[in-house]
Amino acid sequence: MQMQLGQFLLRRLHEVGIEHLFGVPGDFNLSFLEQTVQPSPIRFINNCNELNAAYAADGYARSKGIGAFVTTWGVGDLSALNGLAGAYAENIPVVHISGLPPLHAVNDRALLHHTLVDGDYDNIGRCVAEFTVAQTRLTPANAVMEIDRLLQCCWLERRPVHLQLPSDITHLMIEVPTQPLHLVEPTSDPLQLNRVISHLQAQWRPENSPVFLLDNDAVRFGVIDFIRTIAEKLAIPYAVLPSAKGIMDEDSALYLGVYAGQASLPAVSQAIHHSECVIGVGLRLTDCNTGLFSQLIDNSRLIALRRFDVTINGAQYPGVMLQELCRQLAEQLRDREARPLPPRASLALSTQPHTTFSQAYFWQALQAFIQPQDSIFGEAGTAHSGASSLQLPAGARYHSQIIWGSIGFTLPALLGSLIARPEQRHLLFIGDGSLQLTVQELSTLLQQRLTPIIFLINNRGYTIERLILGETSAYNDVNEWDYAKLPSVLDKGNHALSFVVDDIPSLHQALHAAENPNRDKAIFIEIRFSPLDAPPQLKHFAKRFADYDYGNCGPRNLNH
Repeated sequence: MQMQLGQFLLRRLHEVGIEHLFGVPGDFNLSFLEQTVQPSPIRFINNCNELNAAYAADGYARSKGIGAFVTTWGVGDLSALNGLAGAYAENIPVVHISGLPPLHAVNDRALLHHTLVDGDYDNIGRCVAEFTVAQTRLTPANAVMEIDRLLQCCWLERRPVHLQLPSDITHLMIEVPTQPLHLVEPTSDPLQLNRVISHLQAQWRPENSPVFLLDNDAVRFGVIDFIRTIAEKLAIPYAVLPSAKGIMDEDSALYLGVYAGQASLPAVSQAIHHSECVIGVGLRLTDCNTGLFSQLIDNSRLIALRRFDVTINGAQYPGVMLQELCRQLAEQLRDREARPLPPRASLALSTQPHTTFSQAYFWQALQAFIQPQDSIFGEAGTAHSGASSLQLPAGARYHSQIIWGSIGFTLPALLGSLIARPEQRHLLFIGDGSLQLTVQELSTLLQQRLTPIIFLINNRGYTIERLILGETSAYNDVNEWDYAKLPSVLDKGNHALSFVVDDIPSLHQALHAAENPNRDKAIFIEIRFSPLDAPPQLKHFAKRFADYDYGNCGPRNLNH
């Protein structure tokens, strides 16, 4: 069977679950984009810049499973590099398609625009290789093999790949297979798998007070349902790391809360620190996940389940695949009578009513506003600190980027997630400093007639940085915008309702409008706080980071 090369690439992308392609047009990718205009299984979403396109593909992958975006050679690729690095750090499968100059120009080392005018067409690939798990340059001879290889690598590692598509080969006919591409998980060594299962069954006896500690790989590698079955059958409680907030039901009697080392709530710390069998799934014990490396989990008590291997009490078992292991464990327990559940753990949420308008009042009001099945994005800093303190109802999902922590990520990521799941209610919490980095994508959200609820936390600068250092320093200020007017500036249609909130009545008026199930407009709510009004946990976090970053001899914010 013969097909145009670019059409085969689109077909393969669609077969792995991609229905939208984000990006920015440029002369070296236009031939490929023309193929998305023709009858195509994939729709192109035009972003305002390449960085936002990479963020959008990341957000799309978080909701859809895998995402893709396209740039033009050189300038477009490097503009998107920060977004690729974030997807790499956060284990997000994203396909980056770069429109390469024509093969004849590459072969002749032509001195073209968008290059460094040195004839080197490998330099961009060398840069991108640092933040992707596989790379290729397509030719008519290798296209079928390389497209399939890169998509399999992207799925296997749950990380980005980089594919260079020369502008003069997209419409060439090539021989392609008729069968669809199926992304398959690797299988385990049977003997090794049985060894691990036996060890686990011996270790998670009730007298060892077993507890699950989960990170985002439990979602990325599709084992959440298996872990839920195991936890419920054996009455094993579970906690999550901060980067995995919301991946498991928080209204379950088994849910302990968020574990962040010694920065955790007492009940969570006690359960983890006193367990003789901590079953970690995909753990990455970063500074933000552990309260600056204050976790108290020694290897003698830890069973670490990773994507392709297991460690039990310090002994490593390679060749055991996470999904196969969890599936077999769950299937063995499927018909077993469940153990009685423990008493509902107290999450120590504040029940003291707040009567003055503040961050404390705002987040308390939002607790009742959150609905099951909501998709919630929390921007790094004040927004994440407040949003991550909410107890989520069943089915609600929380997305953040606390490991890479690139501010501005969440607005274009929200766009990607909304494109992937438009039927879900989407909420975004973002600070004014972060919004100013990627605000252009509000234009695309409105152009696509999407209806998110955006809470802009306007505290006149970088509050998290003020709390770490420079409480009144000018470098932590940002210019004040008339934020509530942004929807009408960035889109000429009347597709959003804007609100300015600076007291309790105006907050509830905005929330009431946002709750209207029949609304067909986006909601943009600017909420004004004083610069140092912040959730208590953020103040504690900032002080610890100031101590860690600057030590005893560096510049210090003496007020915190």
